[in-house]
Amino acid sequence: MRTAAAAGMPEPALSRATVDRAGEHRTDEAWLGAAWLRESTRVVLVARDRTLVAEDATGQPGIVLLPAPAAPDGMRYYLGSDTAGVDYFAVSVSDLEPHRAPGVREAGLRETGTLLAARDVGLLVHAVALDAWHRTHPFCPRCAHPTDIAFGGHMRRCRSCGTEHFPRTDPAVIMLVTDAEDRCLLARNAAWDEGRWSVLAGFVDPGESLEQAVRREVLEEVGVRTDSVEYAGSQAWPFPASLMLGFFGRTTDPRITVDGEEIAQASWFSRAQLREAMAEGVVALPSGVSIARMMIEHWYGEPLPRTPSW
Repeated sequence: MRTAAAAGMPEPALSRATVDRAGEHRTDEAWLGAAWLRESTRVVLVARDRTLVAEDATGQPGIVLLPAPAAPDGMRYYLGSDTAGVDYFAVSVSDLEPHRAPGVREAGLRETGTLLAARDVGLLVHAVALDAWHRTHPFCPRCAHPTDIAFGGHMRRCRSCGTEHFPRTDPAVIMLVTDAEDRCLLARNAAWDEGRWSVLAGFVDPGESLEQAVRREVLEEVGVRTDSVEYAGSQAWPFPASLMLGFFGRTTDPRITVDGEEIAQASWFSRAQLREAMAEGVVALPSGVSIARMMIEHWYGEPLPRTPSW
C-alpha cells in the first residue's frame, strides 16, 4: 500500500494490467492444452523485449494478438485469462520479421509502455520477463543437465536430478530524496551520457530490508544520510528481471560526496531550478515509462515538459 507521501502519484506505466494471471491453471497440463486449442485463445509473439504492434483506426497502438493456430512453434508461456473467457499465451521467437504483416511494426516496452492499454502492457511485461529468464536458464545450476519448460512457462525442471527452478526477480530500490528546503536530489550515473539525470537506485543486498537498502545506497553513492523512508509504489522492470520498489526519503543534511565511480555528478534541485535546467537542455529526465519519472513529477506537483528524455 502506498503511504501518504505517494498519495496522488500516477500508477507507473508498466504496473498496469487487467488480465488475471490465473496461476491455478499452470500445473494443469490438460487444461493448458485445451486452452491452447480454443478458438478464442490469443497469442502474443515475443522476441527478447520486443513484440509486434499495430495502430487501430483511431491511431491507438496495441500488441498484435494471433489466434493459436496462426502462432509459430516456440517456447510457450501461459499469461492468464480475462473476464470474457479469453486465454492468453506468449510464444518466444528469435525474429519477428517473418511474422510482420503490412501496417505492423516491431516495438518494445520502452517505446510503447506509456501508449499501450493496460491489458496489453500487462501481457507484454509478463511475456518479456518470462522470456528473458527462459533464454538464460536452459541448464540446471545444480548438475548442469538440460532443463525443460513446465508449469505453463513459470518453471523449468531438470531432466537429470529433477530439481525445479522458478523465474527470478531481482528487487531494486529507487528513491527520491528531498532536503529541508524540499529540493530534489538527482544524479548522473558515470556510464550515462552528459545531461542524463535521474533519482538514485540500486539492488537490494541479501538479508537486507528495503529501508536499509535505501539508506545504504544513498549513503554509498552520494554520501547523504537519509532520515526518513516512505514507500511510494512499485513497477516491474523486465530488463531483464528487476522489480523497482519506489521510496521517498528525507534528509536534514544536504552535503553531497559522490562516490566518483558509479555516480559522476549529483545535485539538489528546486522546482524552478529543475525546470530551468530542462529548458536549457542541461538536464534530461527518464521517459514516462519509468517509475523514476512518476516520482519526480509527483514531487514537482504536475507533469513536467516533455523535453528530450531517455
